[in-house]
Amino acid sequence: MKNNGAASIRRSNPGFSLLEMMIAIAIILILVAVVSPTLMTHVYAVRIRYAATDLSGILQRARMEASRRNTFYSVQQVALAGNVSEIFVDLAKTGLLAPSDPQVVIGTGTTVSFGPGAGAPGEAAFIAALNFAVAGAGAVPSFNARGLPCVPAGATCPQTPGQGFVFFVSGTNQSSGNLGWAAVAVTPSGRAQVWVYDGANWTQQ
Repeated sequence: MKNNGAASIRRSNPGFSLLEMMIAIAIILILVAVVSPTLMTHVYAVRIRYAATDLSGILQRARMEASRRNTFYSVQQVALAGNVSEIFVDLAKTGLLAPSDPQVVIGTGTTVSFGPGAGAPGEAAFIAALNFAVAGAGAVPSFNARGLPCVPAGATCPQTPGQGFVFFVSGTNQSSGNLGWAAVAVTPSGRAQVWVYDGANWTQQ
Protein backbone atom coordinates (compact mmCIF):
# COMPACT_ATOMS: atom_id res chain seq x y z
CA MET A 1 0.00 0.00 0.00
CA LYS A 2 1.42 3.32 -1.03
CA ASN A 3 1.91 5.93 1.64
CA ASN A 4 1.05 9.31 0.23
CA GLY A 5 3.01 10.94 3.04
CA ALA A 6 -0.01 12.81 4.41
CA ALA A 7 0.48 13.35 8.07
CA SER A 8 -2.43 12.46 10.29
CA ILE A 9 -3.58 15.31 12.46
CA ARG A 10 -4.63 14.58 16.00
CA ARG A 11 -6.98 17.00 17.57
CA SER A 12 -6.62 17.33 21.28
CA ASN A 13 -9.52 18.09 23.65
CA PRO A 14 -8.08 20.29 26.37
CA GLY A 15 -11.38 20.51 28.39
CA PHE A 16 -12.31 23.55 30.45
CA SER A 17 -9.78 26.21 31.13
CA LEU A 18 -9.24 27.49 34.67
CA LEU A 19 -10.98 30.75 33.79
CA GLU A 20 -14.05 28.94 32.43
CA MET A 21 -14.29 26.81 35.56
CA MET A 22 -14.04 29.86 37.81
CA ILE A 23 -16.81 31.59 35.86
CA ALA A 24 -19.04 28.50 36.12
CA ILE A 25 -18.45 28.22 39.88
CA ALA A 26 -19.19 31.93 40.33
CA ILE A 27 -22.50 31.56 38.46
CA ILE A 28 -23.45 28.54 40.61
CA LEU A 29 -22.65 30.44 43.82
CA ILE A 30 -24.75 33.41 42.70
CA LEU A 31 -27.71 31.12 41.91
CA VAL A 32 -27.40 29.42 45.30
CA ALA A 33 -27.31 32.80 47.06
CA VAL A 34 -30.45 33.93 45.20
CA VAL A 35 -32.45 30.70 45.53
CA SER A 36 -31.47 29.70 49.10
CA PRO A 37 -33.57 32.27 51.05
CA THR A 38 -36.67 31.45 49.00
CA LEU A 39 -36.10 27.73 49.43
CA MET A 40 -35.62 28.08 53.19
CA THR A 41 -38.80 30.16 53.44
CA HIS A 42 -40.73 27.30 51.82
CA VAL A 43 -39.05 24.77 54.12
CA TYR A 44 -40.11 26.70 57.23
CA ALA A 45 -43.63 27.20 55.85
CA VAL A 46 -43.97 23.44 55.32
CA ARG A 47 -42.64 22.79 58.84
CA ILE A 48 -45.28 25.09 60.36
CA ARG A 49 -48.02 23.53 58.25
CA TYR A 50 -46.99 20.03 59.34
CA ALA A 51 -46.98 21.13 62.99
CA ALA A 52 -50.53 22.46 62.58
CA THR A 53 -51.59 19.20 60.92
CA ASP A 54 -50.04 17.18 63.77
CA LEU A 55 -51.85 19.39 66.29
CA SER A 56 -55.12 18.83 64.47
CA GLY A 57 -54.52 15.09 64.63
CA ILE A 58 -53.90 15.03 68.39
CA LEU A 59 -57.03 17.12 68.97
CA GLN A 60 -59.09 14.64 66.99
CA ARG A 61 -57.48 11.82 68.96
CA ALA A 62 -58.60 13.48 72.21
CA ARG A 63 -62.10 13.81 70.82
CA MET A 64 -62.25 10.14 69.82
CA GLU A 65 -60.88 8.93 73.14
CA ALA A 66 -63.43 11.02 75.05
CA SER A 67 -66.30 9.60 73.01
CA ARG A 68 -64.99 6.05 73.20
CA ARG A 69 -64.47 6.06 76.97
CA ASN A 70 -67.57 8.17 77.75
CA THR A 71 -65.68 10.84 79.69
CA PHE A 72 -63.86 14.11 79.01
CA TYR A 73 -60.20 14.50 78.17
CA SER A 74 -57.99 17.57 78.02
CA VAL A 75 -55.17 18.45 75.67
CA GLN A 76 -52.06 19.63 77.51
CA GLN A 77 -48.71 21.06 76.47
CA VAL A 78 -45.36 20.53 78.18
CA ALA A 79 -41.97 22.07 77.40
CA LEU A 80 -39.04 19.72 76.82
CA ALA A 81 -35.30 20.30 76.55
CA GLY A 82 -33.93 21.94 73.41
CA ASN A 83 -36.82 24.34 72.87
CA VAL A 84 -39.10 21.42 71.99
CA SER A 85 -42.65 21.05 73.27
CA GLU A 86 -44.99 18.11 73.44
CA ILE A 87 -48.76 18.17 73.17
CA PHE A 88 -50.59 15.21 74.65
CA VAL A 89 -54.00 13.84 75.56
CA ASP A 90 -54.13 13.74 79.36
CA LEU A 91 -55.73 10.32 79.83
CA ALA A 92 -54.89 10.17 83.55
CA LYS A 93 -56.22 13.72 84.11
CA THR A 94 -53.15 14.67 86.13
CA GLY A 95 -51.75 17.38 83.86
CA LEU A 96 -48.55 15.33 83.58
CA LEU A 97 -47.27 13.55 80.50
CA ALA A 98 -47.35 9.75 80.78
CA PRO A 99 -45.73 7.33 78.32
CA SER A 100 -49.14 5.87 77.43
CA ASP A 101 -50.68 9.27 76.56
CA PRO A 102 -51.26 9.97 72.86
CA GLN A 103 -48.76 12.71 72.05
CA VAL A 104 -47.09 14.72 69.32
CA VAL A 105 -43.76 16.55 69.40
CA ILE A 106 -43.60 20.14 68.18
CA GLY A 107 -40.07 20.70 66.91
CA THR A 108 -37.50 23.35 67.72
CA GLY A 109 -38.37 26.86 66.63
CA THR A 110 -42.12 26.19 66.42
CA THR A 111 -44.51 27.58 69.03
CA VAL A 112 -48.12 26.63 69.76
CA SER A 113 -50.31 29.22 71.50
CA PHE A 114 -53.84 28.53 72.68
CA GLY A 115 -56.56 31.15 72.43
CA PRO A 116 -56.54 34.81 71.46
CA GLY A 117 -53.53 37.00 72.13
CA ALA A 118 -50.91 35.05 70.16
CA GLY A 119 -50.04 38.11 68.08
CA ALA A 120 -50.86 36.45 64.78
CA PRO A 121 -51.37 38.75 61.78
CA GLY A 122 -55.01 39.76 61.41
CA GLU A 123 -55.82 37.69 64.48
CA ALA A 124 -58.96 39.55 65.54
CA ALA A 125 -60.41 39.49 62.02
CA PHE A 126 -59.54 35.81 61.65
CA ILE A 127 -61.28 34.86 64.90
CA ALA A 128 -64.30 36.96 63.96
CA ALA A 129 -64.49 35.20 60.59
CA LEU A 130 -64.71 31.79 62.31
CA ASN A 131 -68.30 32.71 63.26
CA PHE A 132 -68.21 31.09 66.70
CA ALA A 133 -67.15 32.13 70.17
CA VAL A 134 -63.58 31.19 71.11
CA ALA A 135 -62.54 30.04 74.58
CA GLY A 136 -60.05 32.33 76.31
CA ALA A 137 -56.33 31.64 76.56
CA GLY A 138 -56.65 30.62 80.23
CA ALA A 139 -58.99 27.72 79.48
CA VAL A 140 -57.86 24.11 79.16
CA PRO A 141 -59.01 22.76 75.78
CA SER A 142 -60.96 19.55 76.29
CA PHE A 143 -63.59 17.31 74.70
CA ASN A 144 -66.59 15.81 76.49
CA ALA A 145 -68.14 12.37 76.09
CA ARG A 146 -70.08 13.57 73.04
CA GLY A 147 -66.88 14.73 71.35
CA LEU A 148 -67.73 18.40 71.78
CA PRO A 149 -65.29 21.10 72.98
CA CYS A 150 -65.61 21.93 76.66
CA VAL A 151 -63.67 23.57 79.49
CA PRO A 152 -63.11 21.55 82.70
CA ALA A 153 -64.63 22.75 85.95
CA GLY A 154 -63.55 20.36 88.68
CA ALA A 155 -64.71 16.84 87.91
CA THR A 156 -66.99 17.93 85.08
CA CYS A 157 -66.45 19.55 81.70
CA PRO A 158 -69.43 21.74 80.82
CA GLN A 159 -69.89 22.75 77.23
CA THR A 160 -70.66 26.36 76.37
CA PRO A 161 -73.05 26.24 73.39
CA GLY A 162 -71.58 27.79 70.27
CA GLN A 163 -68.04 27.91 71.68
CA GLY A 164 -64.91 26.38 70.17
CA PHE A 165 -61.15 26.67 70.37
CA VAL A 166 -58.37 28.20 68.33
CA PHE A 167 -54.64 27.44 68.39
CA PHE A 168 -51.97 29.49 66.64
CA VAL A 169 -48.76 27.87 65.39
CA SER A 170 -45.77 30.09 64.60
CA GLY A 171 -42.14 29.63 63.62
CA THR A 172 -39.24 31.88 62.71
CA ASN A 173 -37.54 31.58 59.35
CA GLN A 174 -33.88 31.78 60.37
CA SER A 175 -32.77 33.02 56.95
CA SER A 176 -35.11 36.01 56.89
CA GLY A 177 -36.14 36.37 60.54
CA ASN A 178 -39.81 36.55 59.54
CA LEU A 179 -42.53 34.69 61.42
CA GLY A 180 -44.69 32.16 59.63
CA TRP A 181 -48.16 31.34 60.92
CA ALA A 182 -50.79 28.63 60.87
CA ALA A 183 -53.88 28.03 63.00
CA VAL A 184 -56.07 25.14 64.10
CA ALA A 185 -59.68 25.99 64.85
CA VAL A 186 -61.98 23.55 66.65
CA THR A 187 -65.60 24.29 65.81
CA PRO A 188 -68.44 23.98 68.36
CA SER A 189 -69.28 20.63 66.73
CA GLY A 190 -65.76 19.36 67.51
CA ARG A 191 -64.29 19.41 64.00
CA ALA A 192 -60.70 20.62 63.58
CA GLN A 193 -59.80 22.98 60.75
CA VAL A 194 -56.23 23.81 59.67
CA TRP A 195 -55.58 27.35 58.42
CA VAL A 196 -52.39 28.82 56.94
CA TYR A 197 -51.37 32.47 56.62
CA ASP A 198 -49.74 33.14 53.25
CA GLY A 199 -48.50 36.63 54.09
CA ALA A 200 -51.75 38.35 53.16
CA ASN A 201 -54.70 36.06 53.90
CA TRP A 202 -55.73 33.12 56.05
CA THR A 203 -56.61 30.09 53.92
CA GLN A 204 -58.22 26.87 55.11
CA GLN A 205 -56.32 23.75 54.07
